[in-house]
Amino acid sequence: MTGGCGYIGSHTIVDLVENGFEVISVDNNSRSNPRILEGVEKITGQRTKNYKVDLCNFDDTFAIFQENTDIEAIIHFAAYKAVGESVEKPLMYFENNLNSLINLLKCVQEFNIPNFVFSSSCTVYGNPDEMIVTETTPPKPAESPYGYTKQMGEQIINEFAKSTRTQCVLLRYFNPVGAHTSIKIGEMPIGRPQNLIPAITQTAIGKLPKMTVHGDDYDTRDGSCIRDFVHVSDIAHAHTLAVEYLQKKSSESPTEVYNLGTGQGVTVLEAIKSFEKVSGVKLNYEIGPRRPGDVIAIYANNDKAKEELGWDPKYSLDEMMHTAWEWEQRLKADDTIFSGKPVELN
Repeated sequence: MTGGCGYIGSHTIVDLVENGFEVISVDNNSRSNPRILEGVEKITGQRTKNYKVDLCNFDDTFAIFQENTDIEAIIHFAAYKAVGESVEKPLMYFENNLNSLINLLKCVQEFNIPNFVFSSSCTVYGNPDEMIVTETTPPKPAESPYGYTKQMGEQIINEFAKSTRTQCVLLRYFNPVGAHTSIKIGEMPIGRPQNLIPAITQTAIGKLPKMTVHGDDYDTRDGSCIRDFVHVSDIAHAHTLAVEYLQKKSSESPTEVYNLGTGQGVTVLEAIKSFEKVSGVKLNYEIGPRRPGDVIAIYANNDKAKEELGWDPKYSLDEMMHTAWEWEQRLKADDTIFSGKPVELN
């Protein structure tokens, strides 16, 4: 797994191990905290080896495959993912996200890795004509360089799969949120959070003085953007199901695509209200201007993932907010978070 120390990667390691897989991680920790693997170990009872390697360095990446000759599948998470930052630094995003993917696929081809799962995104749809998107919804131009890297990544994998024996699954996530119910792992954004839920929880706990809702004049029911929030553990389990699906796949298509969302559209202001309800904290927020790169409204039709992968998201929005808030409170006790000492949760 690439990006195993990241938010979704760490939760996916837990799910894979709990379903009988042996996992190694590749993560240079440029956007992640290696201590998260201590939390993974506490949940699973198993230590996950991480190679601190930059996938943009082909020789170092190649060496991992030389050392591990029995890899059955790759799940590729590692990428820069902040929409706003990608608008400010497009070349950095194209260089990192695409070069790392290409280097990885070169190794997949060289070592005949049979199965490949790609961490894609609903950003590949751009601003679609319909709010509810299926896997066959025609993509519009991406709204950010980050979105373009996911569109290009999918195209690269599609062409790669046609010319090799590797079977591929592209998982288009919507908005992963929350934390593992053990509250031993969760999202650990570096610097000011770019995503909504960490911005909410950090504001509520006092790390941020206030947060901004980017626009309340969109053509939606309350003027704020509509998103499809899905619990990170539900997203993680989909990756396990995708690997299992590829291991027994008999389809002639070398690549399959799946939406990972609950199918429920939630506005930014509705998400804030849900958080305030479960936490009992009144959030200090203001309405600001629209943010470049933001899609107005999008949520998933997830019928294909349900039917073919057997995936069924089980966490409600309130449960997502509850675990996110418990995790934020635990992060406040950072010195003890992975030490095993008891931590008081409010």
